[in-house]
Amino acid sequence: MDIFRTKTGLAQGFRASDDVVAVLGIPYAAPPFGANRFREPLPAPAWTGVRDCTDFGPVAPQSAQLPGAPVWSPDDEDILTVNIWTPAPEGGRLPVLVWIHGGAYTFGSSAQPDFNGTGLARAGLVVVTLNYRLGFEGFGHIPAAEATAYPDNRGLLDQVAALRWVRENIAVFGGDPGNVTIAGQSSGAASVACLMVMDRARGLFHRAIAHSAASPCCTLEIAAATTREIAAAARCPATPEGLTSATPQTLVIASDQVVDDYRQDPASGSRHYDPSLYAPVLDGDVLPTDPLTGMATGATRGVDLLVCHTTEEYWLLDAVGSSAKITTDEQLALFAEDFRLPDGLVAGYRAAMPHAPVLDVYLAIFGDLLFGEYSNRLVELHAQAGGRAFLSRFDRRRTGPNGGVRAWHCADVPFAFGNLDNDCLAFLIGGTPTSADHGLARRMVRAWADFAATGNPGWPSVNGSTAQVRMWSTDDAPTGNQSAVARSLWAKAEFPVLCP
Repeated sequence: MDIFRTKTGLAQGFRASDDVVAVLGIPYAAPPFGANRFREPLPAPAWTGVRDCTDFGPVAPQSAQLPGAPVWSPDDEDILTVNIWTPAPEGGRLPVLVWIHGGAYTFGSSAQPDFNGTGLARAGLVVVTLNYRLGFEGFGHIPAAEATAYPDNRGLLDQVAALRWVRENIAVFGGDPGNVTIAGQSSGAASVACLMVMDRARGLFHRAIAHSAASPCCTLEIAAATTREIAAAARCPATPEGLTSATPQTLVIASDQVVDDYRQDPASGSRHYDPSLYAPVLDGDVLPTDPLTGMATGATRGVDLLVCHTTEEYWLLDAVGSSAKITTDEQLALFAEDFRLPDGLVAGYRAAMPHAPVLDVYLAIFGDLLFGEYSNRLVELHAQAGGRAFLSRFDRRRTGPNGGVRAWHCADVPFAFGNLDNDCLAFLIGGTPTSADHGLARRMVRAWADFAATGNPGWPSVNGSTAQVRMWSTDDAPTGNQSAVARSLWAKAEFPVLCP
């Protein structure tokens, strides 16, 4: 039997394959409910006997029902858990990769089929995935509360607690606590960027991978305004007493109602286009500064950084119906006004896409606003401040009898994990993977594994302001330069973008 002695008790895993052992659902912190609700995570209680760790732990409160993943139940409380895949159950000192899932800080979990760590473990890594608090539980602001009682950014604090657990326990699973890489996609990648500038996370990891990092953070004022909206929808006072009296389910339902209100109101400003209520809060304590500002000061130069974004990010959000349909020039002009886009930017995209419908121009701009240009700036600022940074773009597309699949948001994740054959991922990758798809996956897995082991993914690092890029596609396109047209159009745009 594969039994591991952690600091809090014995955990029994199972053979995920002949050469990899998986250990799932290990608590890294105490359940964050009851007296612990809205508070900094506390250590996980010890247990006696051997804990069965063959199933994922419960997911955080949310309304999402994702393919192949468990759904949240109001009875679930022990949600702060980690999962481990190790190729060295007898011990070793392998590089460690810790994955932080995305989902707009509102949904998702470590149990999604894209995040199975078996393939990366076979490449020589000890892989850790984790759950953390989402939505109001993890990122809602509690007004008029002492920071020490109800801190902001509880979801980030959960991630820090998981990294501390890794430092204290990962050697038991054959991992090297002195060689830890954190990685994430979308809001998980933005969490990675935040952890890089957080004092509480310093020294807990040594490298970072950020795929399609989402740009916005919130000021305290914006976070407080969102809390008032949520409290009104939940019909409770926007006070510590009122919010703690509302159940997690009540706040999930209230959040969904506020999101729907924005969706239905084209005059509601920038949140109308894709309402995301929650984001890391610039509280000056847990999160002292936004990542771009912190990187520009050199605060992160000691951490190697690998960034990737897809070339058609926002087409996924349109395909799943979470983004407003912008189909007229008048709507596009209002979009530019609501986001205070620089003069000439929309016209520049129209000139670069002369035959594209308005919807495609909108999706291209929105994707670059939230993901593409933000990724570029993360890399360049980190490099200019003395850090080592690498940039890549995912451009794998597919055509077939049922239509085409773009290089859209999330499509790169199954390739980087080496998970292409799960039926739940067919929508993301466009059906049954081809031999060329599997070849691309092997190359991306190798790049992640090499970066986690040595800090070098296999192509040149960014040098100053020159964005040297690795293009990922099934024809293995050679290294090239970023699109100069898009970069010049964004030159006058102010970043970081703050939540509306």
